[in-house]
Amino acid sequence: MTKITILLLTFFICSNLISQENSPPKTQPTNFLSKSYYSINFGGIFYPFSNKNLIDGYATETFSRNYFSGRMLLGYKIQPNLAIQFGTLRPAAWFKYDNVNNIGYQRSVWINAWSLSLKKNINLNNKLSIYGEAGIANVTRVGFSINEKVIYPDAHYASLLYGFGFNYKLNDKFRLNLNGTFLPKSLKENQPSISQASVGFEYHIQKLSKEKAEKYEKNGFFFPKNMIQVGYGTSKIGFGINRFFGASLKVGNFESFGIPVFWVGEVKAENSFSVTYQRLAFRTEKIFSLDWGLSVTAFNTEATNEQVLAFSIFPTVRFYLMRRKGFDMYTNYSLIGPTLLTKDNLDNLNAGPKITYQDMMGLGVFFGKKRSYNAELRIMHYSNGNIFPQNAGVAVPIQFTLGKTF
Repeated sequence: MTKITILLLTFFICSNLISQENSPPKTQPTNFLSKSYYSINFGGIFYPFSNKNLIDGYATETFSRNYFSGRMLLGYKIQPNLAIQFGTLRPAAWFKYDNVNNIGYQRSVWINAWSLSLKKNINLNNKLSIYGEAGIANVTRVGFSINEKVIYPDAHYASLLYGFGFNYKLNDKFRLNLNGTFLPKSLKENQPSISQASVGFEYHIQKLSKEKAEKYEKNGFFFPKNMIQVGYGTSKIGFGINRFFGASLKVGNFESFGIPVFWVGEVKAENSFSVTYQRLAFRTEKIFSLDWGLSVTAFNTEATNEQVLAFSIFPTVRFYLMRRKGFDMYTNYSLIGPTLLTKDNLDNLNAGPKITYQDMMGLGVFFGKKRSYNAELRIMHYSNGNIFPQNAGVAVPIQFTLGKTF
């Protein structure tokens, strides 16, 4: 399953991008991209954990449940109404057993599901359609121990996944979703069923007319075709930015202050140095671009000073926030970039296999007469996205980067 996941992601990132060299302009998506879409959905998740899941002699009278959850998908339309989808489903916060055995133990159970599925739409009219979904999911559960005794074991297994729902077409680009997703229980793994009800949207990339694509290409807005960056970060400035965007920053009485759009990690990088290359794959008229990139990052860990190299290939989405005469300001975001780490167990923590993912987010500017130079602040994260129960995660503190466009 892991090899399939890595190959699929690499295919999504790289397929047909190199061929764009012979098919300008960049404002016109490739045939592959024009059949692609992404879907973002939020809603309630339900998984009936109980004391029956724990070993004999351990129980609690109360549980903490957070039903809010999300599901993110990348899709590719094989036919107009048939698509293959890859994505992840997980709760925003973990299920918790409160005060186990009335002696103060509080323990969480983590669950995560990565899925590969087929989605079939049946049109009810020119706006509304009903769909069915079926596929497989890689389910990961991280259980817990008390005093080194396993009370609820970890689990990692393949499951069937079913779904159904409605799509409402707003226009050629946007569709609204009403979804139901279900994973059956596993008696072998002592795992209850997982179900989610959610609402969200799909964004479908569209081909432009030749005239419009050429007009956008020549409109004067700057989008770098190629860029090389070097960056350095140190933990001496702390991990406050990482924790803020991971909603785990402690401020006053708040234990989880921030915005939950990124991750931190149990392993902390003390120093980091990165060399990154990015190439433009697609751009809109003014606001948005999609790049693909390669990077090499060297870091050493805080606790045991282990030296690690990370080799990554990744997609980046960039949104331009401000365009002025002297500079262009943007924010960027990169997820699930396939990565090879030279070590797996870091700081005596099991980070899972050496093949993992890289995530980045940043804020930057292009400046100079021809926007030839770049400066950026970014944070990074390495983890396997809970594809495996062993997923300590690596937090790389804010990096200061300088770049050159060409």
